[in-house]
Amino acid sequence: MLDAVLDVRLGRLHLDAVTIQASAGTTIAIVGPNGAGKTTVLRVLAGLVPLERGHVTLDGTVLDGPGVGAWLEPEARPVGFVFQDLLLFPHLSVLENVAFGPRSRGVRRPEARRRAGGWLERLGIDGFGVERPGALSGGQAQRVALARALATDPRLLLLDEPLSALDAGTRPSVRRDLARHLDTFAGVAVVVTHDPLEAMALADRIVVLEDGRVTQVGDSAELRERPRSAYVAEFVGVNLYRGTADGDGVVLANGARVVGGDGSVRGDALAVVHPRAVALHRSRPDGTPRNVWAGKIRHVDPEGERVRVHVDAAVPVTAEVTASSLAELGLDEGTPVWASVKATEVAVFEA
Repeated sequence: MLDAVLDVRLGRLHLDAVTIQASAGTTIAIVGPNGAGKTTVLRVLAGLVPLERGHVTLDGTVLDGPGVGAWLEPEARPVGFVFQDLLLFPHLSVLENVAFGPRSRGVRRPEARRRAGGWLERLGIDGFGVERPGALSGGQAQRVALARALATDPRLLLLDEPLSALDAGTRPSVRRDLARHLDTFAGVAVVVTHDPLEAMALADRIVVLEDGRVTQVGDSAELRERPRSAYVAEFVGVNLYRGTADGDGVVLANGARVVGGDGSVRGDALAVVHPRAVALHRSRPDGTPRNVWAGKIRHVDPEGERVRVHVDAAVPVTAEVTASSLAELGLDEGTPVWASVKATEVAVFEA
């Protein structure tokens, strides 16, 4: 069980009572914009940055508690850390890199090497034990770093952007491997990532950190259905509008209206529209959609077989369409376009 409340200042960054609680067997993803304090959270949990206020408690033991005078040195904590740049020792073999953790905890060399070999085998890289890190691919090096962190039998596993250094071709297979190992990890894992797919694939729960504060906590479905900030909406890929609900929808600050909801919300509200619910037309559409906006395409982002089309309008909106639909409609940057959304596709909730 991890119970942490983190309050510390580092220059302009203030982690303001950042709360992370998780039971054994849980993986938490921490996401947020650059400079939000994500890596600092990991460093505080690891003991590399001491708290000013708050506490870090793991399995009932206080690792850092300035209020009660408790402090456990980083090397004494049951914590494994996979750094963003991996930090493998270039002068040691793969086997000795992994054995370093147990050796630093007082385990004799033969036993440390035996444990290291076991982890290399479990991670499918036992054939590289005699190699130096410089001879490894990015995916192999990432597995070595994970093996080194796990070889100490940690109760808390910290991973800082674990897949960011991998090329696009390698990342999916390594992500699947990492997800499998996190599923079997008996302690608590905390993963920092900027990748929505990575967060959703690896984590049971997502903590959103913005400017040193937690702005939302939930699983991927909760964040997608009820984003609480523009960052979260962009992260999960939905359109988010803030305004005043009057029973028939939400009126935005510029006077435009998004029609939808069940009429139960009044006052400050948020409206959510999934990009796949947005239809695009070259002329004003016939039929019954209650949300119809004229605009111009700002830019087009291909994403595999689908394309995200960003439209400037009184209600700025992002649509997700197939590449074939985009071609059939002849849509490109600067093209005038009409966007429509059925009222039944708009979710409205209190801000």
